[in-house]
Amino acid sequence: MIVKIILGLIGLGVVVFVHELGHFIAARLSGIDVEAFSIGWGKPIFSKNFHGVEYRIGIFPVGGYCRMKGEAEFKEALTNNSISIPREPGTFYGASPLKRIFTAFAGPFANAIFAVLVLTLVWAIGFDVQTLDNKIVLASEIEGTSFPADAAGLKSGDRIIGINGKKVSNYTEIQEQIAPNPGETLNLLVDRNGEQISLQVKPQLDTNTGAGRIGIYFWTDPIIETVKTGSPAHIAGLMQGDRIVSIQGIPIPYSVALYRILKDRPTVLPIEIERNGQTLSKELILSYDEQGQTNIGIEFKTIRYRNAAHSIPDAFVKGASETLKTLTVSLKSLTVLFKGVNLSKAVSGPVRITYMVGDIAAEGFGQGFGAGFTAIASFLALISISLSIMNLLPIPALDGGLILLFFIELITRKPLHPKAVYWFQMLGALFILSLLIFSVFGDILFLFGKK
Repeated sequence: MIVKIILGLIGLGVVVFVHELGHFIAARLSGIDVEAFSIGWGKPIFSKNFHGVEYRIGIFPVGGYCRMKGEAEFKEALTNNSISIPREPGTFYGASPLKRIFTAFAGPFANAIFAVLVLTLVWAIGFDVQTLDNKIVLASEIEGTSFPADAAGLKSGDRIIGINGKKVSNYTEIQEQIAPNPGETLNLLVDRNGEQISLQVKPQLDTNTGAGRIGIYFWTDPIIETVKTGSPAHIAGLMQGDRIVSIQGIPIPYSVALYRILKDRPTVLPIEIERNGQTLSKELILSYDEQGQTNIGIEFKTIRYRNAAHSIPDAFVKGASETLKTLTVSLKSLTVLFKGVNLSKAVSGPVRITYMVGDIAAEGFGQGFGAGFTAIASFLALISISLSIMNLLPIPALDGGLILLFFIELITRKPLHPKAVYWFQMLGALFILSLLIFSVFGDILFLFGKK
């Protein structure tokens, strides 16, 4: 856990550094003096003055800021009930509205550029992909309730080979088409026993994730790929290559059927396996944690392939394309938040994001440096894109709110009133604080669920 938190804080620190660096560079280009550049909030645990700028590392390592000259003049204008903010040379409010818009926009823009560069590097190096087959199982057979897939006429054993005219060859590609489109009709091309048929399905909104869901799982033959040492499966004598035939006398045609049986939390599982043409009987002894979860200790076969290294120009095109696609999906996802989503589960706060970054890094590096780098780089690119979009929303106290404020000043050609700016920022600060408290509460529930 400690390693994951450290890795997560480092990862988030990089994304925040890039964002604030964008503001910093734009401010200097605009003739605005920067007083302090900090990664993290609170009392500095490191401070260094260089060329008139105080560089800091705050005691709270999530977030950061680029403090520009002019805050004292703003506070002084409030105190003196002035009708305008002093426009001293080198101060933030002394710069023209266009320069302030440029400076505010530069942070989110830097995050988008960072995502492009990181994904370009990933494609230039090449990376391994682990996914599952495009053969499906109806979730209704596992969960006992009906889903859109049932209404559409899908059947277990079908292969989804196309969605809205786009070819899909694995389960990941299926999810990439379904998840961003809750409530929208999708045209499916399905292979059923060698015959191609066309169906239509409308994904329902999963309120816990904000994603679309049609009610399918991946089909994986119940052939054991790995057995964890010391696990119930290992103790029971299960081995790589064993095919699970039945459990408690119930046939297991695909791997997810196993989890249907585990829902009842049995402590002893009679299991029949096929090994080298012989049927053997074994017995699994299980235990459960506080959340009712158990780990049998087996993994089934997945599909692995490698995306080969690309030339730098091709990698850049891929990186830019992936960034644009993620931006589009993220913007679309924002609209889903107002459609009855469970925000405490669907919205991640700083604690959960830190954990997720660290978890992905730890798991990835556990498989090797290349896998670790690819996993953490791709996820940081996603976080960077999300940070870019969120900061451009026209919410007070965010970059988008400032841009809106300065755009109004540009159009009206009237200087901003200090009290108007103060209350605008105060409203935004209260909103952000409320959102932070809400998200951290959800994060705590998430982490307790992980124990």
